[in-house]
Amino acid sequence: MKLARLFLAIALMLLASAALGAYQFSGRFGEPDYAGDRDKPSEFYFSRLQYNSYGFRGSRGAWSQDFPRADNDCLIAIRRLTSIDAPAPLNVVDLDSDRLFEYPWMYAVGVNTWSFTDEEANRLREYLARGGFLMVDHFHGEDDWQRFMAGMLQVLPDAVVEDLPDDDPIFHVLYNIDDKVQIPGEQYVATGRTYEKDGYVPRWRAIRDSRGRILVANCHNMHLGDAWEWANSGGYPEKFSGLAFRVVINYIAYAMSH
Repeated sequence: MKLARLFLAIALMLLASAALGAYQFSGRFGEPDYAGDRDKPSEFYFSRLQYNSYGFRGSRGAWSQDFPRADNDCLIAIRRLTSIDAPAPLNVVDLDSDRLFEYPWMYAVGVNTWSFTDEEANRLREYLARGGFLMVDHFHGEDDWQRFMAGMLQVLPDAVVEDLPDDDPIFHVLYNIDDKVQIPGEQYVATGRTYEKDGYVPRWRAIRDSRGRILVANCHNMHLGDAWEWANSGGYPEKFSGLAFRVVINYIAYAMSH
């Protein structure tokens, strides 16, 4: 993990300064890149966390929402907008696999449904302690938050959640993200509604370690995965998809350099 962090820190110095506001999407990004050689040398792996939810762990589990299309479209944008060398295909990470510790950044959705055995909670705790970073997305309202925290406290019993201030380094590590709005799911295209359930207010939150490094970044009351997937839809505004791409690129840059 430390070696991968070093390589990507070098790559981050060469990141392209492309403006997402001018980024033009033409048709679909391409077929999902989730097949192929996961041992291919790569500075970055777009890694999706697989977990148990309501008794399901396979493709029917909540962990797989929007997979592989959202991850694929985000990965291709990362390849286009940065000089990070990321030729490896999409990556699904199971907590039972020892390869867990090879991927310093992971993305998880629907975390209001997750559950862990004691062994799985211990392994995720170890992953974070070794320098791993977890980005969670697509859970909405107070009930979802409480269910997310029930699982999170299994992993980090002393976790303290904070609302991230606008001047936090994670919002300025690459792009300066000063204006943040609620990033809605695809329901916005049909309804114009940015919220789901009772999640009316977007929450940019985090859990830190004792040294102040962010371990878990929470995109609560938002759906960045849909914003990536719907970025080229004529009905989905660029102000949402552009922000969603800037956020995830900043989170990746932070994870690989802190």
